[in-house]
Amino acid sequence: MNPAGEGLVLAVPMRFEARALRRGAPAARIVRTGMGGRRARTAAGRIGHVPGRVVAVTGFAGALSAEMEPGDVVVATEVRGADEPLECAATELVASMLRRAGLRVHTGPIVSAPRLVFGAERERLAATGALAVDMESAWLARGCSERPWAVVRTIVDTPERDLHRPVATATGAIRAYRTLARVAEVLARWSDATGSRKVLLANPRASCAGVERAIDVVERALERYGAPLYVRRQIVHNTHVVRDLERRGAVFVDEVEDVPEGARVVFSAHGVSPSVREAAEMRELDVIDATCPLVSKVHAEARRFSRDGYTIMLVGHAGHDEIEGTLGEAPDSIRLIEDIHEAREVEAEDPNRVAYLTQTTLAVDETSEIVDTLRERFPGLAGPRTDDICYATQNRQDAVRALATECDAILVVGSPNSSNSMRLVEVAERAGCPAHLVDGIGDVDPAWFAGVSTVGVTAGASAPERIVQNLVTSLTALGPLEVMENDGISENVRFGLPAELKG
Repeated sequence: MNPAGEGLVLAVPMRFEARALRRGAPAARIVRTGMGGRRARTAAGRIGHVPGRVVAVTGFAGALSAEMEPGDVVVATEVRGADEPLECAATELVASMLRRAGLRVHTGPIVSAPRLVFGAERERLAATGALAVDMESAWLARGCSERPWAVVRTIVDTPERDLHRPVATATGAIRAYRTLARVAEVLARWSDATGSRKVLLANPRASCAGVERAIDVVERALERYGAPLYVRRQIVHNTHVVRDLERRGAVFVDEVEDVPEGARVVFSAHGVSPSVREAAEMRELDVIDATCPLVSKVHAEARRFSRDGYTIMLVGHAGHDEIEGTLGEAPDSIRLIEDIHEAREVEAEDPNRVAYLTQTTLAVDETSEIVDTLRERFPGLAGPRTDDICYATQNRQDAVRALATECDAILVVGSPNSSNSMRLVEVAERAGCPAHLVDGIGDVDPAWFAGVSTVGVTAGASAPERIVQNLVTSLTALGPLEVMENDGISENVRFGLPAELKG
């Protein structure tokens, strides 16, 4: 086995800093660059000739923000100071690794200056949005661009405790030194996980018609009526979508009681119970309903079976927004079934008059087992006219099942509260392929890729395609990628907007 960090190249200005790095990554190749822009320009030409898989520009830096302390770590999103700013693709991956190691990490621009800066000059640089200042990174980074690279600096002094104060300088240097050794350990693990890989994209993947419609409803309503626009619960279960809409003026609330009387509110794609609609009417709210039509179909089926005197076995997950809405349609008639054990134990008032419905985002295989168990106990079991599990959930699970036969590991893009995304992880693992749910590159642990040559990537129906593409781009921080797309079903389903938003 090769020593840890053997593929790591570290560019660092001073001998003192190099000693700290050597403690943390003894097998790394360290390039001493010297201090200042002139030496950094010369050293940048040498970095490209040093063997290694990844390069990190590191060492000490001065904080520009009063929120930082000596020993904090700054991972650059871009470096400024030499010609045009240079963006770094590895930022979130490296920052998340450092955080998991217990370090206090900040991400943002680092600016390189021709000399040490103090006082008013630091204030001026801080006003540009930069988090830290050094004298080399902007030039050294230009020697790294042929390989995955990052700029990682530890804070040695702050605006309140700068290098003019000897005691503060000594204390800050000790903290920065100790942190730098720990940073080197993490960077060594990063280098060990790098290598050439194939990325195989599932098809279909990402947003379904119901999700696209729900997001479009909020966007159109914001354009037409302006902010604030209230939305009950998350419009779809994806943190990126919610944050983006919040920035544009959407206000997400838990219940309609949190909406000012007479205001406008959007119901999420997961649907609501009749009691929620009644509460909205009592508050004289202007309601725009973004419920997915496939969820509305399940609600209609619940009402029909209940009206006809059936006991309804609703297969789904307690607490999920969709299940809460469906339960509210016929609370006296519905029994919630979460697993096979409950299917074996549940009772019905009239065993000859039993029906089943399902949450739309379940795993097809697991749901079939539960329904088969119910049918064994209630031979006359009635069901929906068409499957409740939506076309998008079915298609994405089929695509993941095919992907699992070709990959060593699978990344499923989706938020932790996304039921359909969680089911994709389960489907992949049942097919024998390790799978991980990630909201973005910051959730990726490079240790997952040890011995992995082909990585599958898919996304739940609530995750936008742009998040998938951002993830794939960020995976270049782990080495060169060959990106391919699986054959699959072409989806052309579209749902119309509510009447009040048409035209």
